[in-house]
Amino acid sequence: MSTSRIAFIGGGNMASAIIGGLLRAGRPLDSLLVLEPWEAQRQRLAQDFGLQACADAAALGAAGLAQVELVVWAVKPQLFKEAAAPLAGCLAHALQLSVMAGIPSAALAQASGSERVVRAMPNTPALIGQGMTGLYARAAVSAGDRQLVEQVLAPTGALLWLAQESQIDAVTALSGSGPAYFFFMVEAMMQAAQELGLSAEQGRQLAFATCAGAAALGLQSGESPTQLREKVTSKGGTTHAAISSLQAEGVDAAIRRAVLAAERRARELGEEFGR
Repeated sequence: MSTSRIAFIGGGNMASAIIGGLLRAGRPLDSLLVLEPWEAQRQRLAQDFGLQACADAAALGAAGLAQVELVVWAVKPQLFKEAAAPLAGCLAHALQLSVMAGIPSAALAQASGSERVVRAMPNTPALIGQGMTGLYARAAVSAGDRQLVEQVLAPTGALLWLAQESQIDAVTALSGSGPAYFFFMVEAMMQAAQELGLSAEQGRQLAFATCAGAAALGLQSGESPTQLREKVTSKGGTTHAAISSLQAEGVDAAIRRAVLAAERRARELGEEFGR
């Protein structure tokens, strides 16, 4: 991997996941620049990685910014304009990688002065290297640029390139927000476990281990989720009783509506930034 500098605008959880992966892959610490206005987060970066983040754009220094090959935008979407303003004209030479939800690539291109923009939608399992990230590249992004992005994000988990930027909203709804759907289901399973006489911790262990095993089986198997479900569901058995109850309650339709609602909100966020 090239040792040219990478600048992170924002040093929160997702930026930390990427930084940790880069350091594990052997990237030198002094090749990373981080702009993070919050003192508590700067202290966390120093404690976790020995990384001294800068509080403002001026502290990054023009000379340091001139050597930046890649800029990773990792601020909260509502803070994007505020974060980008002091950097206008300083980063146009660099490849821009956004992990911000809702910000269209055109807005980032305008703010940075660079058409070399890649949008990424990761999810929280990236924090342990088990994430799923959807990626979209504007036309000006070269094959070499894509390779650099893949090198930077590979330690966070699996990557999937998309042909259209609008598909990022679908990725946001499915895998970006998806971990929350999973945890919501585990919460319900744990509550049921306690009603059945198990402890909260026993319910937690059983639910998480079962879901993790099922996901691993689904990824490794060539069979569809329907086929895998049917293998467990003997007519008249316990699983059949559970699935019948879920179907009677319209849970499958509710899940589809939830994902569509998330996609709709992702589009709305993009429109707020002039998509």
